Amino acid sequence: MSKTIRQIVTFRATPHAVYDALMNAKTHAKFTGGPAKISRKVGGAFSVFGGSIHGRNLKLVKDTTIIQAWRVKEWPKNVSSRATFSLRKMKNGTRLIFTHAGVPANALASIRKGWNTYYWKPMKKLLGQKG
Repeated sequence: MSKTIRQIVTFRATPHAVYDALMNAKTHAKFTGGPAKISRKVGGAFSVFGGSIHGRNLKLVKDTTIIQAWRVKEWPKNVSSRATFSLRKMKNGTRLIFTHAGVPANALASIRKGWNTYYWKPMKKLLGQKG
């Protein structure tokens, strides 16, 4: 049975800076500390953390929306999830509304923690704010 993760994160940065951190392979590698290859095209592939996580871009709207088919290398071959990053401009930055659907129930706790540990906190640091 699959589960859904929903998280809302606020960054003191523009939607462009947040989008770029997620979609620019060099910037992504800088904040995660792991190798990244990221296509900036719909249908293009991505691979992060040296291939431990990979998938395809399903929808990209610059500085606004990223939807990806997303999977962990260790998951069974027929298991894939869907990560949606919605960026909303706010007075002092960007609100990221994140939904990760189709996460295997037995991976839910580690994936939920992983987004905070390996994405949101280091992204905030990269973008010049405390976690």
